Amino acid sequence: MQTSLLHFPLLRPTAKQWRQKFMYQPQVGDRRHGCTIIFVTYNNISLNININIQDVISQKDEKKKMPQMINDIRSMMRSIGDGEISISAYDTAWVAIVKKMDGDSPQFPSSIRWIIQNQLSDGSWGDEAFFLVQDRMINTLACVIALKSWNIHEDEQEKGLSFIRENWWRLEDEELDDWMLGGFEIIFPRLLEMAVDLGLDVHCDEYALRDVFAKRDQKLARIPKDLLHNAHTSLLFSLEGMQDVDWKRILKLRCPDGSIMSCPASTAYALMQTGDNKCLEFLDGIIKKFNGGAPTFYPIDLFEHLWLVDRLVRLGISTYFTSEIKECLEYVYRYWSDKGLFCTSDVPFSDIDDTAMGFRLLRLHGYHVSPRALKQFEMDGEFFCFARESNKSLTCAYSLYRACQVAFPGEDDLQRAEIFSHQFLHDRRDSHNLKDKWLIPKDLSGEVGYALDMPWKASLPRIETRMYLEQYGGSNDVWIAKVLYRQVFQRYHMMYLINNDILLQAAKADFSSFQRMCRLELHGIKKWSKWKNLEMYGVSPKSVLQAYFLAASSIFEPNRATERLGWARTAVLAEAVSSHFRRSTSPDTTREGFVSKLTGDRCNNIESGAKGSTESSLLHALHEHISFLSFDDASSDNLCESWKQWIVTWTSRDCQGNAALLLVRAVEICSGRHGCLTDQKLDLYKYSWLEHLTSSICRKVCARAQDGQSTENAGDSNRQVDLQMKELARCVLKGDSGINEPTRHTFLHVVKSFYYVAHCSPETVDSHISKVMFEDVI
Repeated sequence: MQTSLLHFPLLRPTAKQWRQKFMYQPQVGDRRHGCTIIFVTYNNISLNININIQDVISQKDEKKKMPQMINDIRSMMRSIGDGEISISAYDTAWVAIVKKMDGDSPQFPSSIRWIIQNQLSDGSWGDEAFFLVQDRMINTLACVIALKSWNIHEDEQEKGLSFIRENWWRLEDEELDDWMLGGFEIIFPRLLEMAVDLGLDVHCDEYALRDVFAKRDQKLARIPKDLLHNAHTSLLFSLEGMQDVDWKRILKLRCPDGSIMSCPASTAYALMQTGDNKCLEFLDGIIKKFNGGAPTFYPIDLFEHLWLVDRLVRLGISTYFTSEIKECLEYVYRYWSDKGLFCTSDVPFSDIDDTAMGFRLLRLHGYHVSPRALKQFEMDGEFFCFARESNKSLTCAYSLYRACQVAFPGEDDLQRAEIFSHQFLHDRRDSHNLKDKWLIPKDLSGEVGYALDMPWKASLPRIETRMYLEQYGGSNDVWIAKVLYRQVFQRYHMMYLINNDILLQAAKADFSSFQRMCRLELHGIKKWSKWKNLEMYGVSPKSVLQAYFLAASSIFEPNRATERLGWARTAVLAEAVSSHFRRSTSPDTTREGFVSKLTGDRCNNIESGAKGSTESSLLHALHEHISFLSFDDASSDNLCESWKQWIVTWTSRDCQGNAALLLVRAVEICSGRHGCLTDQKLDLYKYSWLEHLTSSICRKVCARAQDGQSTENAGDSNRQVDLQMKELARCVLKGDSGINEPTRHTFLHVVKSFYYVAHCSPETVDSHISKVMFEDVI
């Protein structure tokens, strides 16, 4: 029970017995002033760590809650189905207006009951937690019209009309254009016409009415009439507001489920005009599923599968749900084609947001997808979400930009898309115009800023997660369509699935546990560095910190501590050896002697090195390090040979390329994968190509940094690196080389860590270290 306080898996349980001396062996000592003094034995050095008892209790509470949160999320993921979404009062009102096909009574009386039960205290309908006047007005007017259509519930009607009269002036606010509901200019005038026909007095002045109808007429005038009837377009989302509709042609555009673009309001209007049985069947299924209510569109299966995976990855907890994520992406991949994706699999239509998200996630997880699906959204050098859209979406450009980051060589379509989306986002940020027409999140400016400032090739997983923990709004994020809506999971007491507080709580608990692990590991590696007297070779505490930070930000899983520490210690020793050579008056002679001693009798060197010269002490530390990482003589010889190759090719200016390979080999030997390479159906040429790309990229970005050039202003060198990064992404993500996935990603992790250091200023790196490792997640 006492040893469970640390929970620190430095080595795998399968590690050989001789390696056990390197493991933490905690013993609980005395208690002083509310703290427990834990004596930790690390490599025969006793360390005293003060742990506050309250922190330990809090940690234990988190450990108890974490499995339950993980199980809750897993249960939700396994129950996604067609997706879950909040009910729209607007769409429910349209359904409530529908008459029975053989009489004058309501076809869906449960929809009327839903309307009565969900009127807000101020007389309106709409999103209760977030007030957007367009949302409240359109929902409220639609519900009042539905009740008036049946001449029932006059009190509720009057309350709704009072709200409309009192808030009409708010519609004239120019800032509303930033969060314009989809199709509002077409739909709201239609509702006003219906209200007038029913004798409802909305008390709006004649000037305001003229302005509303003028905007409607202006928008409709830009739309060719045949466009509505010839193909599946975004116009069908607002079908209930359209004029001069040819219903025979419209019914040919029904989706396989009988709906008009999966929209209950549009489908209800089509049913009222045509009496079509397939429309009726669709609405009947919706009303039964949602107990009288109707969402703004349904199903949303592809949207929910994609955005949930994206949230889990960015929140840093995807490793808990590998099988569930695979099922989600397999589902999406079944519907992938060069025609792109839409939020639902039932609609023969696509948009750039879902297509870009699908492309990026599928490619990152090893699926073969072509960027041709994005080409259809390009026109005259610009990219759009829907054809003929009046204003472009910030989040769509953001999704497109993120998708372009994982381009392979020769994908010119993605290069054009990246140039456009980068410029679009940059201009919007410079103009402080960071509101979006599809989403009202907690910190969209922070998300866009991180994407622009930290491209994928420089973004380390744990840094992105730490930033996203502050940007993610959980259940407070609101989505925009014809009305405001949220991603709701009905079966779990109205928890939000994509924007979910349990996701956020689990991610924060997981990251806090990661930070505690980091502090313990860092404490140990600092003690090791001090014990080996590496400061004598120019290794400062700050450089030890940065070496560990880069490793931990890339390989962060608790069960991969051996790989993480192998990376960090290798980087520290490489710096010590480099410093030793630089200080020598004859670096070449020093290197030759060092190599000779390194390949000598390592056992004798380990025993006698601590009592020898300065160089002998460094050799002793290196020999001991090689023994620490190796599983057997073969892996020890392999790692020793890697060090030898690095030293032989070392120069004071150009040592980073092979240092990167040194890190890769150290991580692979620590993991036990390197010894299994001969058992794989390995293409040695492709493995060598990975090594070449890694060495070349890291050498170039480090040389650029030494010359004082930023990664954005390096001309030809930058273009060469970009091309090689695309090739590296292809080799790692495509997965057709016979090299296992973890090994391929080790190359990518190491390269991205080098790119990160070259890309960021020292102040930015220090800030990230502070946030990732030391600042508590609130």
